[in-house]
Amino acid sequence: MNPQAKLIFTVSLLLGTTITITSNHWIMAWTGLEINTLAILPLISKSHHPRAVEAATKYFLVQATASALILFSSMTNAWHTGQWDIAQLTHPTSCLILTAAIAMKLGLVPFHFWFPEVLQGTSLTTGLILSTAMKFPPITLLFLTSHSLNPSMLTTMAILSAALGGWMGLNQTQIRKILAFSSISHLGWMAIIICYNPKLTLLNFYLYTLMTTAVFLTLNTMKAVKLTTLMTTWSKSPSLNTALLLTLLSLAGLPPLTGFMPKWLILQELTKQDMTPVAILISLLSLLSLFFYLRLVYCTAITLPPHTTNHMKQWHISKPTNVWIAIATTLSVTLLPLSPTL
Repeated sequence: MNPQAKLIFTVSLLLGTTITITSNHWIMAWTGLEINTLAILPLISKSHHPRAVEAATKYFLVQATASALILFSSMTNAWHTGQWDIAQLTHPTSCLILTAAIAMKLGLVPFHFWFPEVLQGTSLTTGLILSTAMKFPPITLLFLTSHSLNPSMLTTMAILSAALGGWMGLNQTQIRKILAFSSISHLGWMAIIICYNPKLTLLNFYLYTLMTTAVFLTLNTMKAVKLTTLMTTWSKSPSLNTALLLTLLSLAGLPPLTGFMPKWLILQELTKQDMTPVAILISLLSLLSLFFYLRLVYCTAITLPPHTTNHMKQWHISKPTNVWIAIATTLSVTLLPLSPTL
């Protein structure tokens, strides 16, 4: 892609995100979401592969539908209350439509079907943007309207997301699809607590972004997109492979790594809200996700593939390791143990 074009699309992404997260008016928030959608489409389809074009088409249709629903929700609220302010969303029908629209934008169950397919059709770098930066504006809108959302609806969506995100990731061999279902599962943890403690949702999202960035950058450096190629990465860079192993365990939420902190705090908050059965259920459902994370860790730690592979093996890394990988991996692994000393 032309560097000037890439710069324009990147600046547009930053502009759209900034407009959405700083706006008080629904029309401005909708404008920012539309700018984001239009800016990411060329980045998804830049390889001109039919799979990439298909992913871009699916992404556009889903995001355009969700944006139209957000506009319809805000107009319904303005019709009944006369308010265009984001924080003044009070009409029950508007709240339900907005919850469905944001769930569609994020990829929460039952609006999750597009996300794994789109992520599979893109490069790892664009996949990283889709999994992290593109989810920030919708999560901000959820944060701003959290006081008026329906807790029962969000809790149901969250439990289904944690269940299906873990279940559907079990039989995948493509790493991007596994990470897509991992994202759906993490979104379930964010959605379940948004009505009770919105700041915990933001903390969970920031830490998820940090850990996912470390995983995507490492996989991009090692050019690993399937489990079979992940098995042969030990010979390229043992240190990078060890870092990936620890980051995946952190993403799974194992103590004493960073990923354990948001789950710990969310379970504590749910117990305080007298929702102990829900806390037990979602912690049990996270074991499904843990299984496929452990399978990724096993494939990362293995030194030789258990069967003959048909693809050409690459025995060295052709490009220098990014310094951001070291920073993101260090924070992903040691932020919780170091937090008492900060």
